[in-house]
Amino acid sequence: MRIGLISDTHGLLRPEALLALQGSDRIVHAGDIGNASILQALEAIAPVTAVRGNNDRGAWATGVPQHATLAAGECTVGVVHELADAAGFGTAALHALVFGHSHRPSIVRRSDGTLLVNPGSAGPRRFSLPVTVAELVVRGTELTARVIELDVPQPARRR
Repeated sequence: MRIGLISDTHGLLRPEALLALQGSDRIVHAGDIGNASILQALEAIAPVTAVRGNNDRGAWATGVPQHATLAAGECTVGVVHELADAAGFGTAALHALVFGHSHRPSIVRRSDGTLLVNPGSAGPRRFSLPVTVAELVVRGTELTARVIELDVPQPARRR
């Protein structure tokens, strides 16, 4: 099972991100979505599990939860926007935790075996950080993840 991971689109769904997510069996959006049309476009590729980020406000966002859990094969994947909110899962045993917020892509396996994945930001470029999505591959109880840097134009330098 391939799960496409995306976060921090902030209302900008790049064609490069859509292309990278093609072939996903599911898609997870880890918050700061921007608007409902982002989720609709992702749903055209695969079923979406999404959480609300700190910038997701308005009527469209009221139905988007702050925490979500996804069954993926024999694994349980938790989703939050900010890693600090992971305590909301209580004692639930998670095989992976997907989060966003920092715009910094990362993959870390904790000593307890939980895989922490931040797909980075696929929306507007922030500072000199890369524009990225990620994928989570599930085979039984084995999880692997990788960050996918999107080939997007660099902004013009100001003089």
